[in-house]
Amino acid sequence: MSMAARSPTSSLRPVTHPEVPPSENINLSMSQCIKIDELGSGSYGTVWRVMDPGDRLFAAKEVSLSDKRTKQLEQEIAVLSKFQHPNIVRYYGTDKDESKLYMFLEFVELGSLSKLYSKLSDSGSGLPDSEASKYTRQILQGLEYLHYKKVIHRDIKCANILVDTCGSVKLADFGLAKIIEGSSGHSILGSLPWMSPEVFKANKSAQGYGIAADIWSLGCTVLEMLTGTAPDHSCDAERALYSILPKIPVSLPTHPRDFIQRCLKVDPRGRPTATELLNHPFVQEEYARMTDPPTCATSQTATELLNHLFMQE
Repeated sequence: MSMAARSPTSSLRPVTHPEVPPSENINLSMSQCIKIDELGSGSYGTVWRVMDPGDRLFAAKEVSLSDKRTKQLEQEIAVLSKFQHPNIVRYYGTDKDESKLYMFLEFVELGSLSKLYSKLSDSGSGLPDSEASKYTRQILQGLEYLHYKKVIHRDIKCANILVDTCGSVKLADFGLAKIIEGSSGHSILGSLPWMSPEVFKANKSAQGYGIAADIWSLGCTVLEMLTGTAPDHSCDAERALYSILPKIPVSLPTHPRDFIQRCLKVDPRGRPTATELLNHPFVQEEYARMTDPPTCATSQTATELLNHLFMQE
């Protein structure tokens, strides 16, 4: 039964399903799975929540074989199948029928960070510093692993970062990811509000770009978490073309502001690595604890609140 079909008055106790061990060798067939509901759709195809014969839940990305996007999905499979990290969505295999290609992924219950802040925040406001700090630390851990593997994600933003019921985040949507060949990439790929200046100008420069492009996007993503909106949405092309920095609200505290500013260095050589940023005060556990709201019946974490809403859908 679709989660959307649940009664708002039903029990808040989550329906439990067998967990899928990360190292298990799974042979999944779409013909043997039940489509529960659609999780999302767009330029990447359609993503379904599916259940296998053992009642285990997965996300299945579906693309028509006649669609040129199959190449993008095949590229995502080639990249993601090489990874196993707690902050990267797990890959569980592929299937193909006469008309469609499917990729099976870990089902991450609460959806994206953009869904989280849109559900829990008033218009124009974002997540608490403590929540943004915890999520940013995990995003950095995933990026540190990717960059060690010589891979650029090229589309880091809240919509491509998933959250589970325990508050763990997973980097997702690797359709634009690239294994670095030589020193840099030269394609203009990504989402403009989060795109670094060197990526936007890649076709005009012989220098190209490298993993520092993800660090710029991370800075924009942290800004997105804290403000509840994409950076400089109304003037993205002009901002990227002339290397104009996204506006950082003066109301942001010192540590998150400094973190974002370090990520948004116009010269990519001046940006810290993911490893270096893991030592920044903004992502230290002490900072998250210091900025946690007072403990009381109404001060739940963002993840707990979204989990509560999810159970009522």
